[in-house]
Amino acid sequence: SAGSYQNASGAAECLRCKPGSLCPRGASLELPAACEPGTYANATDADGDPDCFDCPAGSSCGGGAAPPAECSPGSVTATPGLFKCERCSAGSYQNASGAAECLRCKPGSLCPRGASLELP
Repeated sequence: SAGSYQNASGAAECLRCKPGSLCPRGASLELPAACEPGTYANATDADGDPDCFDCPAGSSCGGGAAPPAECSPGSVTATPGLFKCERCSAGSYQNASGAAECLRCKPGSLCPRGASLELP
């Protein structure tokens, strides 16, 4: 059935497809999902074709079957559906992973582009 596969001859049961994999009816192997950049697949539904979802804010999604990757400190994605994280602009910083916005640098501190902390 769709959503499962079997790669061994003579087997009595099919194996369930891993989340994010494509397993059409009669599949003998799992195929990676074909999600566009900015989206990811997190489940295989009954038709065997994984659904693609917008990448959450604070993460980047390269497409295919890759799961969302949290933005590293110093970079953010403010809106869902983006395929790459953007570095914080000069005058701002972000010290946490998976953030959706940069923080404004305090007066008297130095924050170059892509800063992950305020410098004295």
